[in-house]
Amino acid sequence: MKDLVIIGGGPGGYVAAIRARQLGMTVTLVEKEAVGGTCLNHGCIPTKAYYRNAEIMRDLSHAEEFGIAVAGLKFSMEQAWERKERIVKTLVSGVEKLLADYGVEVIKGNATLLDQNTVTVSGGQGDRSLVPPEQKIDAAHILLATGSTSASLPILGLKLEGVVDSTSLLQISEVPPRLAIIGGGVIGLEFACIFNSFGSQVTVIEYLPAILNLLDREISKRMGVFLKRQGITVHSSTAVEKVERNGNELLLSAKGKKGDLSIPADLILVSAGRRPLTAGLNLETLGIATDEHGFIKVDENYATTVPGIYAIGDVIGGLMLAHVASEEGITAVEKIAGCNSRIHYNAVPSCIFTFPEIATVGMSEEECVSRGIKYRVGKFNFAANGKALTLGETDGLVKVIADEDDVIRGVHIIGPHASDLILEGTILVKEGVKASDFVGTIHAHPTLGEALMEAILDVNGQALHLSPRKR
Repeated sequence: MKDLVIIGGGPGGYVAAIRARQLGMTVTLVEKEAVGGTCLNHGCIPTKAYYRNAEIMRDLSHAEEFGIAVAGLKFSMEQAWERKERIVKTLVSGVEKLLADYGVEVIKGNATLLDQNTVTVSGGQGDRSLVPPEQKIDAAHILLATGSTSASLPILGLKLEGVVDSTSLLQISEVPPRLAIIGGGVIGLEFACIFNSFGSQVTVIEYLPAILNLLDREISKRMGVFLKRQGITVHSSTAVEKVERNGNELLLSAKGKKGDLSIPADLILVSAGRRPLTAGLNLETLGIATDEHGFIKVDENYATTVPGIYAIGDVIGGLMLAHVASEEGITAVEKIAGCNSRIHYNAVPSCIFTFPEIATVGMSEEECVSRGIKYRVGKFNFAANGKALTLGETDGLVKVIADEDDVIRGVHIIGPHASDLILEGTILVKEGVKASDFVGTIHAHPTLGEALMEAILDVNGQALHLSPRKR
């Protein structure tokens, strides 16, 4: 009998397997496709590979500002795809080696829960290696880390050729002249910025009144301005009613604030959130409870309603981020081993790879208001930061929120290298640092980090490179 069987080899499952081995457990990991899950194979990594292509295209298109003449600029989707595939294969191989080095048994196949201590595995897609064709694995504990997949929408015509989800979009061989995106969330806007840089005419249709509706409202509004400046059209408060094929093009019909819309497109991306991957696990038969959306219910120890079976990552809902899944995987196996571990959910950073980047951690202004928390705000624009000026990337700002006790509750960044700058903000929020205690923390010059320093100082009116403002 194994100490632990993990179903799902994504960033939650494979990290949990490694941590369990470090704690001395015997571990079997079952994965039906490639290790690394959606993040590594169809999400975070492939999109960031394309993001880098888009970033270079943007830099080259503005090369004259730096005294550089670039003639005959041409983008090859095929070469970008090949580069993306090389990166993914390198990382998958790295994870496979890590698991082997730690002594994790990896079985490729489709897993089903037979009872609270038994998992059956049948051959994976195209996999003939399992002999016998189905095998049983006994385990003291079972961890479900099966992740999520793209959600669907009840819209007529979404089964037509040329209507794709994010996984399929990563496999196209040519840049579509016109790309329509249904959904103005993180995934939709990342692809909007990427394909706009590749040369697509991009239109985003968002049902809610605001794009990125879970962000601090000021950051969301600024992003809307920056998207418009890039030539990306956004229709908010707009409901897509149907998609039709009209000859060689697709025609998207929608109803918005100003009436009916008809949007022609060569390709349509449906980016409407995620749903849990639980098909075939046999949850209902075993009595594993799920919520109204199908996400598995767990307690503070990540235990399901069936003793000995645990769940982490996207399949339990909540913050559906790769780094959260990894941390939950670590914490869950540590709790199984008897350790007193916990996750600081109040200090989870979130990064959005748009142009410019967005990164946030902690509470927004709207959250403070809804919870009745009195707060103060400090801000600093990148337009006043020396490093940002030298980079030619001055859009955006750093925004810091502190409560009435001066404790930093939230950091919100929209601007250059926001995804790198948020680390310092995450530490400040996690540790409950006071803005006044931050005074005297020296930041190197010239760096983008000085913008965060000035925003924190501005909470108490002490920013040195801002004119004094009325309070």
